[in-house]
Amino acid sequence: MKQKWTNLLLFIVGTELVGALSALLAGGNFSAFYQTLQRPPFAPPGWLFPVMWGILYALMGISAFLIWESDSFRRKPALILYGAQLFANFLWSPVFFGLKWLLGAAIVIVTMLVLIIAMMTAFLRICRSAAYLNIPYLLWTVFAAYLTIGVLILN
Repeated sequence: MKQKWTNLLLFIVGTELVGALSALLAGGNFSAFYQTLQRPPFAPPGWLFPVMWGILYALMGISAFLIWESDSFRRKPALILYGAQLFANFLWSPVFFGLKWLLGAAIVIVTMLVLIIAMMTAFLRICRSAAYLNIPYLLWTVFAAYLTIGVLILN
């Protein structure tokens, strides 16, 4: 039982660290750049993003843990998809905020959406709860794609 709790914490912390490293590589000072951009309707205040991503990274970590703990023969391909979407997620902040390459960020986030849907489909075949835990992530990423593409068009 202790090993399961340790693994769960490793998945959550590991996923959170991916987000933190992405932010670090993006160069920080997100708010200043965000404020200079023309934003589409319904763009939230900048402070909401780290709060939401913190929650979503925790949910992703929990979902990956559930897949890891399964004995399904589909576990490995599902976790590869998890890693692929997490890598795309990792790239977005450095591309958008670090490089300030809006088209590149739009390409990354659309790729992210495809990978999230593929991951959730793979998770669904193994553990419904693991797939369902990613619904807020999918919805937030759809919203983030709207914002990213909107910023690209307006700027």
